[in-house]
Amino acid sequence: MYELTIIGGGPAGIAAGVYASRKQLKTLFITKEWGGQSTVSTDIQNWIGTPSLSGDALAASLKDHLHAYADGFVDIVEKSLVTKLEKSDNGFIVTLTSGITYETKAVLIASGSKRRQLPATGADTFEHKGLTYCASCDGPLFAGQDVAVIGGGNAGFETAAQLLAYAKTVTLLQHGSTFKADPVTVEKVLAHPNMKAITGAKTTGVYGEKFVQGLRYLTEQGETVTLPVTGIFVEIGMLPNTEFVKGVVPLDEYGRVTIDPWTQKTGTPGVWAAGDCTNVHYHQNNISAGDGVRALEDIYVTLRTT
Repeated sequence: MYELTIIGGGPAGIAAGVYASRKQLKTLFITKEWGGQSTVSTDIQNWIGTPSLSGDALAASLKDHLHAYADGFVDIVEKSLVTKLEKSDNGFIVTLTSGITYETKAVLIASGSKRRQLPATGADTFEHKGLTYCASCDGPLFAGQDVAVIGGGNAGFETAAQLLAYAKTVTLLQHGSTFKADPVTVEKVLAHPNMKAITGAKTTGVYGEKFVQGLRYLTEQGETVTLPVTGIFVEIGMLPNTEFVKGVVPLDEYGRVTIDPWTQKTGTPGVWAAGDCTNVHYHQNNISAGDGVRALEDIYVTLRTT
């Protein structure tokens, strides 16, 4: 019987794991891979304390940090997915894809999320070659260039606002006939002289040679239009990795775990959640790490004082 099981090897889970080991909680740490979504980034410039590093380097650093403190307190199970979380008389039972089960008193869900992929010809070919799903990670690399943002929700407009700080021009494409972002946000971003937005534009293709040179979109009238850009930022939604907790903890309409941001507690006693799988407003590595620490602090107090 473990005191705590942490599910997920991104910044949230690893930060919690480091704190769990230092507080000497008997912990099980389960991850399929290390580092979370940022492993795909070639140059991360906003990880506090490190001006620039690759996603692989960040993942290795996080892994090494946890291993440095884990001995004797945190048992690490790598390359494994949790397929089921269920309540038991003494706490919870965690089941892996291998069929192995573990018992635990408390659970921290830090399973993250994945980007909804752009369903357009050439999108896979040019990913990380001008097409990216992380403006905060990769945006500064496109300074002085013409770029496009795909997605007219709040995330799309917030991405456009970030890019306007250094891009030459930003063109936002929205598939539907109206924007989904807050009207105030739309008005403010569209007021920038280097900003343009197009509704009724379905992105159908990405083209280039070694790197992106442009995209094609279909208008509501059925006309194919070519837009020359050297950077494409996709913001068409996230898919939280929460299938295994359905029916155990409350989820919002997007499948994200709903939490109390004061403690990271879920609506199910004994279960906390942190990072991109939760319904917090902003999803960033630094925020996820902080949320993991907050969760662990509350978990420790709960386990040792009640």
